[in-house]
Amino acid sequence: MIRTLQLTHDNQLRTNLSTDDLFKAAQQADGLLWVDMDGESLESCETVLSNAFGFHPLAVDDALRQTHISKVDDWEDYIYLVFHSIQYQSSADEPIQTHELDIFLGKSYLVTYHLEPVAPIESVWEVCQRDKRSLSRGSAYLLYQLLDDLIAHYLAVVEEVNQDIDLIEDQVFSGPNPATLESIFTLRRTLLRLRHLLVPQREVLYKLSRVDFQVIETEFTVFFRDVYDHAARLDNILESLRELAGSALEIYLSVINNRMNEVMKTLTIITTLFMPLAFITGFFGMNFFQATLPLDVWTGRLAFAITMVIIVLVPVGMYLWMRRRAWM
Repeated sequence: MIRTLQLTHDNQLRTNLSTDDLFKAAQQADGLLWVDMDGESLESCETVLSNAFGFHPLAVDDALRQTHISKVDDWEDYIYLVFHSIQYQSSADEPIQTHELDIFLGKSYLVTYHLEPVAPIESVWEVCQRDKRSLSRGSAYLLYQLLDDLIAHYLAVVEEVNQDIDLIEDQVFSGPNPATLESIFTLRRTLLRLRHLLVPQREVLYKLSRVDFQVIETEFTVFFRDVYDHAARLDNILESLRELAGSALEIYLSVINNRMNEVMKTLTIITTLFMPLAFITGFFGMNFFQATLPLDVWTGRLAFAITMVIIVLVPVGMYLWMRRRAWM
């Protein structure tokens, strides 16, 4: 789908331009044209990018056929940028799904290309349709709105990850199990991937706020500096969440070790309680030799009764003794 928004020189908002009108609008130096290509065929997109706007073949090839980390290329009359939008589903095997967003920015136009729906694109598109003042400030300001919403979307995802970490910490204390450990490792991998996505984008934002580009007026660099500050703060939050996830792992291991210690303590107590009984029954059960002495007194009812009393009283006494010494 190729959709268009055009703010003409006489402040009129036009949408869904025809192919001929799109080619004409792309050549106009006044007004503002936003072309968004969402999952359109490569042939149609290449026609628009190459013929309507005259972008360099290398830039077109980068946008349509190759996958890149976030970057910015200066082609003087326009700049080519790559960013990544994300979706988060905590229940999925791979919670983070990324969508590459390719952007061409000129003095009087903004062209975006993506294979999957991108939430920040939809949000800014609706705002521009409701209020054309968002388009009246130029293409650089429109790019600022898009990138600001993109970073805000990252922040919303990070908030969801933070909530998942809180839930896992509760599980660690209430009843840790192997599924809890798997969730911890999944969250740590998610946070690492988020940081790998964010760091290159932060560098691009830094260039937009510090480097002079022909298509970006100096007055708009302060806006990109604001987005860069948000990205830097988000990077600090991610680092803090990584530390929290590491702490959750340490707590999990500590709880498991404590539980194992309790189990070993219980087994040791049981073994200790029955150790005297094993000695007594073992001693009286050694019938390897026939008695040559009159030992009827040891095999009578009285000896049996005394033995049973000892078997009962010795574990009880040892239990009370260990409780008195606070061993259990």
